[in-house]
Order: sequence, then structure tokens, then C-alpha cells
Amino acid sequence: MKQVIEVLVAPDGKVSVQTKGFAGSACKAASDSLEKALGLTASEKMTAEFYSQQTQPQQLKEGQA
Repeated sequence: MKQVIEVLVAPDGKVSVQTKGFAGSACKAASDSLEKALGLTASEKMTAEFYSQQTQPQQLKEGQA
């Protein structure tokens, strides 16, 4: 999935930042500078993607366990 950061501004001026396509805490690292630039955080809701594990490629060598 493509990694996306959405910034939504409501008619009343409330701003929300949503991340999509990030696994684990990578979403926090990706959106941190935007959140700081926008000001105080009123609330935070984690998605299922936040709780998923980041996959790391594994390399196995023949003859080793």
C-alpha cells in the first residue's frame, strides 16, 4: 500500500492528520513534524496499522539454522 499523510481542515478550523500505509510506529515518525507545525494535539486515535508489525526481510544462509 502507498504511504499517505492526509491533512483535513474542517469548516470550523479543526485540523486532523491521518496516516495510511505505515506499519507500526512509522506513522508517528512520518507525521511528527506536521503535528508540531500545526500546534497542540487535542486527541490521538491509533489505527490497526499502528499495531501491526513492521516486516523486515530475512536472509537465511544455507547450512545455518
